[in-house]
Amino acid sequence: MSVEKSKIILVDDHPLLRKGIQQLVALEDDMTVIAEAGSGEQALKLLEGEDPDLILLDLNMKGMDGIDTLKAMRDQGVVARIVVFTVSDDSNDVISALKNGADGYLLKDMDPDDLIERLREACSGKMVLSESLTELLAMSYRVDNQSADDVYASLTRREKEILKMIADGLSNKMIGRQLDIVEATVKVHVKNLLKKLGLRSRVEAAVWMVKRKNG
Repeated sequence: MSVEKSKIILVDDHPLLRKGIQQLVALEDDMTVIAEAGSGEQALKLLEGEDPDLILLDLNMKGMDGIDTLKAMRDQGVVARIVVFTVSDDSNDVISALKNGADGYLLKDMDPDDLIERLREACSGKMVLSESLTELLAMSYRVDNQSADDVYASLTRREKEILKMIADGLSNKMIGRQLDIVEATVKVHVKNLLKKLGLRSRVEAAVWMVKRKNG
């Protein structure tokens, strides 16, 4: 029985890097690169006729940069997972990407095998971050323990359950299956808990939870 392959689009202004990733992905049975774009503008036009599962997006591109491209994609109604792939480990870049709708942030110096595994996780609905960024983000989202405890206490039991699952990297669909509730209900809970925490994305919530647990 043939495996249904996750469809990936590469957006990067370096042809050599795109070719390298395409060759890596071509070795896998469960993923395939269906298209490439060398600029943000080109990517937006491409997405009018393509329906990928995952978009791997460079941050520092000439012309329309990665953040502007990310915003435009979400404004255009793109629902695919979008993972930023860049050399920048600047916390401001990471936070900006996550706040504007990125589902992950990976660094270009990672091992090829690790990259493939993270792409696979992203395609399955999990959030992905390079390991070195987790602590950096936790530092950026510093909250004092008393404040964190007060906010956490304001969450309902169900919201706490879902927040823990978000921190474990589960998608809305996976959370719904575990809790035996429909995905639409999970989305409502996620929206409410993000509002209570004063955060804008699931990745921010995951990092907030890590920071709270680690003090």
